[in-house]
Amino acid sequence: MTLPRRSILSVPGHVEKMHHKALGSKADVIMFDLEDSVPLDAKIEARKKIIASLDHCDLVPAVTTIRINSLDTPFGYEDLLVMVEAVGHKIDTVVIPKVNHVADIHFVDRLLNGIEMKYGFAEPVGIEVSIETAQGLRNIAAIADGSERIKSLIFGSMDYQTSIGARPTSISGHKNGAEDIYYDHRWNFVISRIVMAAKARGMAAIDAPYDDFKDVEGLAHSAKLACALGCDGKWAIHIDQLATINRIFSPTKEEIEQARKVIEVHKGTGENGFGATAVDGRMVDNATVRSAQQLWAQADQLNLIED
Repeated sequence: MTLPRRSILSVPGHVEKMHHKALGSKADVIMFDLEDSVPLDAKIEARKKIIASLDHCDLVPAVTTIRINSLDTPFGYEDLLVMVEAVGHKIDTVVIPKVNHVADIHFVDRLLNGIEMKYGFAEPVGIEVSIETAQGLRNIAAIADGSERIKSLIFGSMDYQTSIGARPTSISGHKNGAEDIYYDHRWNFVISRIVMAAKARGMAAIDAPYDDFKDVEGLAHSAKLACALGCDGKWAIHIDQLATINRIFSPTKEEIEQARKVIEVHKGTGENGFGATAVDGRMVDNATVRSAQQLWAQADQLNLIED
């Protein structure tokens, strides 16, 4: 079963003290960033600091990934080569930002093949794909088919907003103070496309971060909308956002208990299941059973099921 990706904590690669805080956090995924959060004159130093942090950490308690710079910069290919050769045995995936074409995925896949053959890693390094432009969204089906290494598709809201020329509603383009401009989820179409492409291939779908880390209510609202659209998790830009994100993307006790009842009723009907029946006064059918089983599996994975 794929490891949970409810919360993905982005950590600036050049700020070493943040590495240690992240490694002791409750994030499902720790993402060491070499891209947008790192100034141009700190890119090389950021690589060294990430390598040092991972080298001095015997056991990383979460899924660990590194976001390289985009492949249309002078840093991207070297990030990939340097970082995977140095700490490929300690990371789970690499995040490729601003993916516009499947050729980007083919390039990364082939380079990883060569590095893995040279160093003999116990496990292959996965790929996480960030969709941040209109071109990337248009090509999303081909991109998602580009490699068996791909673990997730991620929405990058700010660069997407720029790529389509939309007026910003917040610094990151994702804070949901935009209800007065667009009454529904502003990025409903985009996220739904990403979710569809991901789930059709058994991948996770990840929502963009919420930029106001002091606005807990707004973060919860944003996470609930993403969860309702089918996302598995959300990026976090601050350690204080993790508890809210983890809670929203986890089944509640009430949902787990309801799933238990549906599954038990289903077991009592034999192998062929049932057309429709009632549980707690509500009609359920085989589609309801499949949904209950999926939620139960997630709760089990997160150790939320009580005997």
